[in-house]
Order: sequence, then C-alpha cells, then structure tokens
Amino acid sequence: MPTDRRRRAFAVLAAVLLVAMAVGPAVVAGRPAYEIPVHEVDDGARFADPGADAWLNTSGVEVPLASAPSGAPNASDVTAERANVRVVRTERELYVRLEWADPTANRSATGPRQFPDKAAIELPVNASARPPISMGSTGTPVNVWVWSAAEGTDELLAGGPGTTTRFANATVAANATYEDGHWAVVFHRDLHASSPNRTDVALENDLNVAFATWDGANMERGGHKAVSEWYYLPFAPDDGGPPYETILWGIAGLAVVLVVAMTVEGVRRARDDDGGN
Repeated sequence: MPTDRRRRAFAVLAAVLLVAMAVGPAVVAGRPAYEIPVHEVDDGARFADPGADAWLNTSGVEVPLASAPSGAPNASDVTAERANVRVVRTERELYVRLEWADPTANRSATGPRQFPDKAAIELPVNASARPPISMGSTGTPVNVWVWSAAEGTDELLAGGPGTTTRFANATVAANATYEDGHWAVVFHRDLHASSPNRTDVALENDLNVAFATWDGANMERGGHKAVSEWYYLPFAPDDGGPPYETILWGIAGLAVVLVVAMTVEGVRRARDDDGGN
C-alpha cells in the first residue's frame, strides 16, 4: 500500500507538470483577442505597394467580415467573408494593408446597376475612444478612409449613421492591386493629424480600427457592405502583457507547489509506514 501511494503521488505530480509545460507557453504566446500587430520599420516607402515583398516579412490577422445592419435591399448578401490585415509604421507614417477575396474586379460605375469595388478603414477621431461602430456618434465621431476602384481615395468624417461629410483635401493615400481573385489595398497617412476632426495617431494609446468592403458585382453600395467588429492597434506602451497571463501563471505555480508539498509529505509518511512494518 505505501508503494502504491507513492506511485499515485508521483503520477499526479508528473501530470500537473506536463499540463503546466503544455499550457504555459501557449498562454504566453497567445495574442490578446482583436489585436493587430504593428511592425515598426525605417523605410515606409517600400510598403506603399500592396504587392511589395516587404509585406511578406510582416504578420497579418485574418479579420472576419459579416453583413452590416442595414435596411438596404439584400443587405445580408455580401461577398467578402474575411480580410487579411497587416500594419507597419515609421516614426512619421502609418501603413495599413487590407486584402480580401473578390471574384471580379469592378473598376467603374458606368451603368445604373454597376458599382465599383471599395474598401474602408474606420478610426475614432479621439484615438482613446471607442465609438459606436456604425459610423460613430455625435459625441464620438469617426474618420473613414475610403478607397474606390473607380474614384480613388476619400477621407470622411461621421458622427452617426447618415451624417457623413467629405474632407475637402484628403490626407490619406491608397494604392491597390488585383491579382488571382484578390484585392490588396495599402492605405497610408502621417501619424499626426494635419487639422482638427482628423484622427491623431498618438503612440500613447491603443487605437481602435474597423474595416469594410464592397463588391460592386454584387451591387454592394452604401450600407450594403461587409464589415468587421472593432479591432485595435497596440500603440500603448507595453505593460508586460495582459493581467490574465500573470494570474494564470500564478495559479499554475501555486498548484505545482501544493502538489510537490503533498508528494513530499506522502513520501515521508510512506517511509514511516515502511519503517513501522
């Protein structure tokens, strides 16, 4: 019996250690939900081209897309299901690359039922805010960077649905390519805003960001579009990782200590029992 108790105690200890070794690294390596990594680079110009090899050395996030709440006809029928998002920044500029599947490239809107393909990025005007995702609100407006295959780039201000206005001079540029059934668009702009009501990308705060696409061949336009939830770019100083990592490691450490203590005590008692026999 004493030998059986020793074996059971060591088996429990081994199991706990194996779980800690397997789960611990996964917890540490796991990225917080909805975070899109931002890579700091020296030369931003080489990232302006969506097809540039430089993008291959960055990590992207697959962002799910779904139909936007809208009263538009067939608004629930959208083409894009996800977008791959990659982000780099220099000391002065931000580059956001958006790639998504689209069976056809629609570059014009020459007829009454023809619409161009489009994509957009939504940002809160106040970089530390989290506005309603549907075009912000009066108290928490948003900037919308829009690329159109037919019209180029627009920069919009919105304070809620139906309140969109266009900036007279866009400070956002975009380059696009279409290849193998995929659009890829790179939006880029200075980090610091050039005028009021534009998002100033302060590197002291994480920045919320959302995405949208329109498939012209599917007659997507206006509120008929595929959209994401809010994601964020981690610009705030690194605080050592999310608190839950520390909590989980603390719990795992306590569990290991307790099991070791119980095992030592079990072995001691087993030796006493063997000596008594």
